[in-house]
Amino acid sequence: MLPGLAAAAAAHRCSWSSWNRLRLPCRAAVRGSYDRQEWQNLVTFGSFSNLVPFHPYICSLSQVKLYSTNVQKEGQGPQTIRVEKVPTLDEAENMGAELKAPLIKQEPLQVRVKAVLKKRDYGPKYTQNNFITGVRAINEFCLKSSDLEQLRKIRRRSPHEDTESFTVYLRSDVEAKSLEVWGSPEALAREKKLRKEAEIEYRERLFRNQKILREYRDFLGNTKPRSRITSVFFKGPGKVVMVAICINGLNCFFKFLAWIYTGSASMFSEAIHSLSDTCNQGLLALGISKSVQTPDSTHPYGFSNMRYIASLISGVGIFMMGAGLSWYHGIMGLLNPQPMESLLWAYCILAGSLVSEGATLLVAVNELRRSAQAKGMSFYKYVMESRDPSTNVILLEDTAAVLGVTIAATCMGLTSVTGNPLYDSLGSLGVGTLLGVVSAFLIYTNTEALLGRSIQPEQVQRLTELLENDPSVRAIHDVKTTDLGLGKVRFKAEVDFDGRVVTRSYLEKQDFDQMLQEIQEVKTPEELEIFMLKHGENIIDTLGAEVDRLEKELKKRNPDVRHVDLEIL
Repeated sequence: MLPGLAAAAAAHRCSWSSWNRLRLPCRAAVRGSYDRQEWQNLVTFGSFSNLVPFHPYICSLSQVKLYSTNVQKEGQGPQTIRVEKVPTLDEAENMGAELKAPLIKQEPLQVRVKAVLKKRDYGPKYTQNNFITGVRAINEFCLKSSDLEQLRKIRRRSPHEDTESFTVYLRSDVEAKSLEVWGSPEALAREKKLRKEAEIEYRERLFRNQKILREYRDFLGNTKPRSRITSVFFKGPGKVVMVAICINGLNCFFKFLAWIYTGSASMFSEAIHSLSDTCNQGLLALGISKSVQTPDSTHPYGFSNMRYIASLISGVGIFMMGAGLSWYHGIMGLLNPQPMESLLWAYCILAGSLVSEGATLLVAVNELRRSAQAKGMSFYKYVMESRDPSTNVILLEDTAAVLGVTIAATCMGLTSVTGNPLYDSLGSLGVGTLLGVVSAFLIYTNTEALLGRSIQPEQVQRLTELLENDPSVRAIHDVKTTDLGLGKVRFKAEVDFDGRVVTRSYLEKQDFDQMLQEIQEVKTPEELEIFMLKHGENIIDTLGAEVDRLEKELKKRNPDVRHVDLEIL
């Protein structure tokens, strides 16, 4: 077998390297395989490098005939040898000519490459496209209005309700203009520092001037009343508070005179009661005047909670001043009973107090009933939820005053009939207990209001249905409403928008022929990116317009809704 193989290799003049390249494919082509021992015997007869001279041509597999053996393992029968025909020299020459062509004719490969945009490093290059308003450009970059006139102006959708759109500038243009004006970043930084120091000095001067102006007004009198605050006390809760202050002030004066004349513990309790009511209603008037102040940068949602704060302090004052002193005087009367003088004047003053307190109570009831009807609530529910804290305090104080007058008159009558001053002391304790109950109710209801409570569930349901029935909204989550006081409500919800509807809303305003032409011109990933960025930004603006539309509809559905926060999921 080996001489025939060597002769075939010599006849074909194949090099060792060529034979090494053919060795493995040849083994796949033969009908059988050499075992390890036969290959060792093959190598023992001589090196292939000596037997096979170098030739640049390689034999084709279809034309190489090799000897092969079909060797069985031990115990599997005798070995058989099959001999294949070896090509002649002429055939070998023809092989060499054929092998000058490529070994395998390959078709050109067509590889489909997936175009994937590289992850962007969003640095200053992209933030230069940010917008900035004219006011911020002037303040932050120390420019003038004339400097901004030379820059590119862009009209954008306004976030404010009173304007449809407003003008903004590219931040990159503003930065370039500031460097052109000031020459260098260092010079701009120095100018900013100087302006900051000047602003601090201006605020200090303004504070001193305001203080001097207040002192001047206190000395000469304020001849220019603030019409907005003054007008509050001629209608609604302000009117009720002013009427209560006048009546309780008069009652307090006459009750103290009756107590001095009679020495009655019950009359003393009523005098203290009227005094505490007058002080608390003055505090309510202060809260009302503060609550109508215009919101500022430090209090963006206004000062409407001042009414609840004043009512809370009023409740604490009633408890400490009214109930506490009444209990103290009643206990001292029980421990050290004193005889009383004629109670005729006391009865007359109590009767006048009953009429005046009843009139004030009637004014408060009418005002609360009118407010409850405007809110679509029952009178009882409106009072229990303390929707109008100032009028609510007047109602409860006057109710307590009427009941207190009744208790005081009853106990004084028992004392005059029986001659026992203990009944009068018990009347003082009863009035103190009544004031304690009223103060506890005021403290509880106003604390609940200050903690931030929701509006009526029916109103929340109507607002929720408005959002859910809108075609651009898939779902809403985490709905929260907060009563800010003075008929102001804040509404917050997380909204899951339908991107298809928003996109269709944008496409309805576009020229389809122009868009098709732009799509046909897209040939590279870069052009596709430019196309998508252009329309993607416009779709985001459309989504913002949808949010504005929903906010307006919510405020129209419930006029008390003043602040709407819709978060996009």
